Amino acid sequence: MEVTELGPLKRAIKIEVPGDEVTQRFARAYVDLNRQVNIPGFRPGKVPLALLEKRYAKTVEEDVIRSLVPDFYDKAVRQAGIVPVHVEIPPLDRVKIKKNEPFTFTATVEIKPKIELRDYKAPSPISLKPDKRTVTDEQLDRGLEVLREQQARLEAVPSHHTIVDGDYIVLDLQGLLDGAPLEGTKKEGQLHKVGSHAAVLGLEIDSHVGGKKEGDVLEISQPYPAGHPDPRVAGKTVVFTLTIKSVKEKKLPALDDEFAKDCGPYNSLQEIKDKLRGGMEQALKREIEDAYKDTIVRRLMDTHHFDLPETLVERELEAIIRQHVQQQQQRKGGAQESPGTEDLTRLRQEHRDEAARRVKVSLVLEEIAAKEGLTVTQDDFNSEIMRLASELKMPAADLVKMIKAGGQESIDDLRTRVLVDKALDFVYRNAVIQG
Repeated sequence: MEVTELGPLKRAIKIEVPGDEVTQRFARAYVDLNRQVNIPGFRPGKVPLALLEKRYAKTVEEDVIRSLVPDFYDKAVRQAGIVPVHVEIPPLDRVKIKKNEPFTFTATVEIKPKIELRDYKAPSPISLKPDKRTVTDEQLDRGLEVLREQQARLEAVPSHHTIVDGDYIVLDLQGLLDGAPLEGTKKEGQLHKVGSHAAVLGLEIDSHVGGKKEGDVLEISQPYPAGHPDPRVAGKTVVFTLTIKSVKEKKLPALDDEFAKDCGPYNSLQEIKDKLRGGMEQALKREIEDAYKDTIVRRLMDTHHFDLPETLVERELEAIIRQHVQQQQQRKGGAQESPGTEDLTRLRQEHRDEAARRVKVSLVLEEIAAKEGLTVTQDDFNSEIMRLASELKMPAADLVKMIKAGGQESIDDLRTRVLVDKALDFVYRNAVIQG
């Protein structure tokens, strides 16, 4: 074996397989082939070797290469003490092998960088500024108001009531074109909050209903430009008949024990306040911890400097772009065309730094995990599956099927993510909060 340095993270590994091993693999390959082929005049397993060599030499050579390369590549990598992240092996048509001679091939690999860990635990732990935020009474009051809004009721107003912002109206709407009903422009029993600026069938409502009363019928003319995508109304005016069927106002419940009982299994207002405050304190605790961990990640980035494997950066960049495209498609309500060359170039430029940052953080934390003997247990893996399933709002079994469909690489990626999180937790537990 001979290792040649091609760059900071690239190595060429020249690997030689002994001739006797090559001879054994050829012999085994021809024995297997002899059992499988069906040649007229010969029983299975009884075909002369010379005939097999004449007919199937090229096929057998490729089979032998395919069996030798992974075995001896893995052995060479272990002996060289390197951790490859990407490997390139010449295609079969560029590799030559002879039956009774040593076989030589060269693998070009990109390797993980050597990382000199520093300043992540005692005697030089990461120092964090204290975050002394607490849940205030004002925040608790806002939380109670949200609950009141959820328990609010819409009640009918007196018949003489004139509509103001904040009222709720139930309306019927019908569009007429040249005096005839226009298909697709009818709404019945539509609830609308006045002052919300929400449109109904593309029609602005609020400016027309202010000061009106229940039972009023309005006519609203809506002109459409000549370039409107609906040819039926392009360059024309649609007259909408709007009928105010009823007017309601929101009534918030009083903050008392009865309100608490309506909200769930609570016996008193104080009990629901305690529950709400406890939940807010837990949320704040998670927020503070996440902020601390963001600071830790920035410190680790600042104190560790090394070359990044281009393969890993490229892989992460592709994942970021893929996620970005999926989010755009979901936002637009379904499948869209894939981004063109110019869009892809722009996305690559925009997200490359983020991809490099993610790779660097992951490599540092993986190194910490290795040094501290951290591993991913089956319980760790299962917990992450349950967390992701909850986040994605899908059954855990379906998520597992989806991950397995992505092959071993998808499973390994998830395990790496869990390991990185455990390493970050380790650094956080060993950090010092001053004051």
